[in-house]
Amino acid sequence: MTEKRPTLTLKPKAPTADTRRGRAAAKGSGPARPGGAAGKGPSGPQGGHGGGRPQGGPGNAPARGQGKPNGPREAARDPAGPRDAGPREGYRGPGGPRETGPRRDDPRGPGNTPPRGTQRIEPAARNDSSRDEGPRLRHSYEVKAPDQRDYRPDLREDSLAFALLGAASSLARVRAGTALPQALAEVFQAYDAQPQARGAMQDIAYRAMRQLGRSGTLLSLMTSKAPEPAMLAGLLECALALLDPPEGSEPPYEAFTVVDQAVGAAAAHPDFAHAKAMVNAVLRRFLREREALVAAALRESLAQWNYPQWWIDAVRTAYPEAWQDILAAGNRQPPLTLRVNRRKTDVDTYMNMLAAAGMRAEQVGPSAVRLAQAVGVAQIPGFADGLVSVQDAGAQLAAPLLDVHDGMRVLDACAAPGGKSGHILELADVDLTALDADARRLVRVDQNLERLGLSATVKAGPAEERGWWDGVQYDRILADVPCTASGIVRRHPDIRWLRRKSDTHQLATLSSKILDNLWQMLKPDGKLLFVTCSLWPQESEAQAAAFAVRHGAVRLDAPGQLLPHSGAGRDHDGLFYALFQKAGA
Repeated sequence: MTEKRPTLTLKPKAPTADTRRGRAAAKGSGPARPGGAAGKGPSGPQGGHGGGRPQGGPGNAPARGQGKPNGPREAARDPAGPRDAGPREGYRGPGGPRETGPRRDDPRGPGNTPPRGTQRIEPAARNDSSRDEGPRLRHSYEVKAPDQRDYRPDLREDSLAFALLGAASSLARVRAGTALPQALAEVFQAYDAQPQARGAMQDIAYRAMRQLGRSGTLLSLMTSKAPEPAMLAGLLECALALLDPPEGSEPPYEAFTVVDQAVGAAAAHPDFAHAKAMVNAVLRRFLREREALVAAALRESLAQWNYPQWWIDAVRTAYPEAWQDILAAGNRQPPLTLRVNRRKTDVDTYMNMLAAAGMRAEQVGPSAVRLAQAVGVAQIPGFADGLVSVQDAGAQLAAPLLDVHDGMRVLDACAAPGGKSGHILELADVDLTALDADARRLVRVDQNLERLGLSATVKAGPAEERGWWDGVQYDRILADVPCTASGIVRRHPDIRWLRRKSDTHQLATLSSKILDNLWQMLKPDGKLLFVTCSLWPQESEAQAAAFAVRHGAVRLDAPGQLLPHSGAGRDHDGLFYALFQKAGA
């Protein structure tokens, strides 16, 4: 899919007195004003497979939940953001040392953020999968002191320099453990960015995150030590991602423009204004020696595939025949896929509506329509009226597999942001309970159901516990459990850098507890659908097989493991489905 370039002017504003004072402060003349402008100061987090998998990336974003730095469920990635309009159903953010237990507010599942404070991002020995680390780049990044990530630069909002600094700030936040959608939300608030600038920042940040291994390796070849602070490294990685697009892609900007604006961005930030000459030298060297530098970088698997080595090894072990295709699929920009609300219209009628609006689209599922060009949800015909929702075509298989009928009592466990809940209610008049451990994310469920003109009982509570349950068993249960979200990295490219190898076991253990607990709440002859957006067998097939043995559950026909796929007539994330029936009384 062709990416639409943000429209930006190319020259930053002339420096103001405040900017000059900030630059002087960076050289030791005194501290710069943290906010950069009146009323701008450090800001807290703002608050995204919701209606489906997160449509992460420019134009669609992200998650399993894209909420706080560590709590995804439907990330990616939420019609309003990178998830349903962007990620799967599940993310989290900075704060304190890494938790020992799983985190619940992360759309992709619990427990995925590296420690804050002093964080090292080190390269692993080649083909060494024994170490369990986060992002592994050749340089070691140590956060020795907090940098001013919330500093608002004195640059024109429609300049590329402004967008580059915002994207660099979001990369620095991801390095500190924040999921990318949340990191961007924090930057948007701190920069008081308008829609045009937000779109440009998001586009650059997602490009950079998909190419982080390659850009980081290139940077290590051109510098003797890691650029500090982390925002400076992020600025260079963002610029390299624009100068070195994936094979077959056109550069989004002219090379001289990127270099000029990156230098201007560095000059506008008090923490590294002194490094503008270095930024200029590194980027110009890359342009002069591109062929040799890229060839040297690609000898490293980190640069070749843009994944940590442990991730590459895990995919290769699980799928020896398809591992290269799976890794490549995770680096592509995801499409914007819609689910047509059959209560209000049908696919043919809606396709005609899109054509009348000048939008090209293709049907990729019974109710799934893929747009040729991603757009904001405000531009989607009929979205505000509930005619469609944003949801990955693979995620749209869940509700039909449940085989719901009018009058049934149904539970959607781990429901936020509510994409599958809405789909279930579109198929039948049922008594639906939408459950999620994070009460804040349930607001999204209410909003999505209200837009669709549907209603459900919305409850906050952990699916592995019973305190929220009224004791009345359900006819159908949808268990879209927390996982590493390894199947939705095209929507949430930051997942690969935030996850650790040990997260797989941790999340599989939590999911097992959830399934065992929910099984007790299912009526005899009832059906439970186990769903995960993971590619790892430990979280999918092995989990399903062990569950069936523990409970004597009858396994019914279901798709099993779906690998990420993009092509004519088909397009979906990597998902797993297992359907079980409980023996009659």
